[in-house]
This record gives sequence, structure tokens and C-alpha cells, in this order.
Amino acid sequence: MDIEQLLKAMTPEVYDRLCYAVETGKWPDGTALNQTQRDQALQAVMLYQSRHNEQPQHMTVAIGGQVTFKSKAELKREFAKPDEVRIDVKTKH
Repeated sequence: MDIEQLLKAMTPEVYDRLCYAVETGKWPDGTALNQTQRDQALQAVMLYQSRHNEQPQHMTVAIGGQVTFKSKAELKREFAKPDEVRIDVKTKH
């Protein structure tokens, strides 16, 4: 199977399963991946992201193969909710 066939066959559900496997070292059913499986799953995830990742997160591969890194400030802005109120509570020990 060539790269184009692989990418056409990968559904978002397959991508999610591969991401889970790469992140945890296990398939969703709990079976451990060997190193070759983990390496191949990571390659497949990166290929999929290079074609479909329109909103790359910190340290991901965006469409076109561009590796994206977001700063801490960018991530804070991205995750901040406009109506959210933050209270810094300091406790004394």
C-alpha cells in the first residue's frame, strides 16, 4: 500500500485509534504495541496530520507537512474562555 492509498483509507476514527496507540503505547483494547508498531503508527499519524490538520495544536504537523509549535502565550489565549474569571488563591502553610 502506498502513502496515498493509506491516507485515503484512514478515517478520523482510525486516526484517533492510532493517536491513542502512539500516546499510550497500547491499542484501545489494551494490547501493547511493539516498537515497530509504535514507529509505524506515529508515521501514519504524522502523514494524516500533514493532509488534514487544519487547526494544529502545540507541536503537531499542519497541512502541507509544516511542523507547528505554539508558544505558552498562544496556548493560554487559545484555551482561555472570554467570560472566564480567574482567581489566584494563595494558601499559607
